[in-house]
Amino acid sequence: MDINLQKIKIKDIFNGYIDNDEEGVYGYGGKLNIRPKYQREFSYDEEQQKAVIDTILKEFPLNVMYWSVNPDGCYELLDGQQRTLSFCKFLSSAFSIKNNNGKDIYFHTLPEDIKEKFLNYECLVYICKGKESEKLDWFRVINIAGLKLTEQELRNAFCTGSWLTSAKKYFSKIGCPASRISDSYISAEINRQGLLEIALKFIAIAQNTTIDEYMSRNQDKEDATELWEYFSNVINWIEFNFTDKYSQMKSVNWGELYYKYKDIKLSPEKTSIKIKELMKDKEVQKKSGIYEYILSGKEKFLNLRDFDIDEKRTQYEIQEGVCPMCKKHFEFEEMQGDHKIAWSKGGKTTPDNLQMLCRDCNLEKSAK
Repeated sequence: MDINLQKIKIKDIFNGYIDNDEEGVYGYGGKLNIRPKYQREFSYDEEQQKAVIDTILKEFPLNVMYWSVNPDGCYELLDGQQRTLSFCKFLSSAFSIKNNNGKDIYFHTLPEDIKEKFLNYECLVYICKGKESEKLDWFRVINIAGLKLTEQELRNAFCTGSWLTSAKKYFSKIGCPASRISDSYISAEINRQGLLEIALKFIAIAQNTTIDEYMSRNQDKEDATELWEYFSNVINWIEFNFTDKYSQMKSVNWGELYYKYKDIKLSPEKTSIKIKELMKDKEVQKKSGIYEYILSGKEKFLNLRDFDIDEKRTQYEIQEGVCPMCKKHFEFEEMQGDHKIAWSKGGKTTPDNLQMLCRDCNLEKSAK
């Protein structure tokens, strides 16, 4: 693979700049693909964008960028997308910076000499020419030094096409359809493909496959309607059955719960009352587990509060090491704390409700 270093002016990179969203972002007279399929979505926040512009205006050096040469002689931007898009967006007056007086300044309002300096700023660009596999390997290496790609961003690199383009329209933009219906139930870094990954996990569970296998099977399809419809079904099921919104809902694996329990009939009104009670119950240590408890009836999902070691040691001494069920003597380490009155029957985790049972008796009692 051949690699050489060049200095390329910002005005030349910006020449012919066009952002057609999913259809592509191009510059350098239409010869530079600024956002190849394997690249992440634009993720710089306002402060990071302004830091790039400030660096250029002060004529400080930007970090080196990496381009690759395609067989047709055009280029793909391997690394430096966030910096490149920042100065291109500024040149397009997509955002402003503040001057020393706190006034918003857009590129077109800068003095002519400052404009000229900005446009003639030289970016250091390594240009590489080689096989596709070599370029992707190099991309992986240089990506280590910057903001690493997420697993889903890497998957997208090897699954380009109309299906992925469709999927990203549903799941990969701030304010996309999926985020609008799921914001109360799912926490995800949308522009880093987090919501798309969650949707893929949902459907992979249902089809007993992996995300990689699902994407591979669907790569050549025209659209991602199946993925969108399945995701919508999950969200509709949540909205119907769990009408009150709690922050803990964002920690629930809804894809797994929908797959396992979607045929269970719940009363939304009764469920709402029960969840409110459980949310207030100090015995329930894992609030996000309330939802699977409601669906399964298994207390293990609640991580109920346990007796502390001092309470158990004191009770062990009171009992003189004798299990009240089998009447046999055991060492402390062979016994377990047990609620005399179960939590489900109103028992609390207090010393007066504690008894020490041997493992076998505790297991036998729990099984009843």
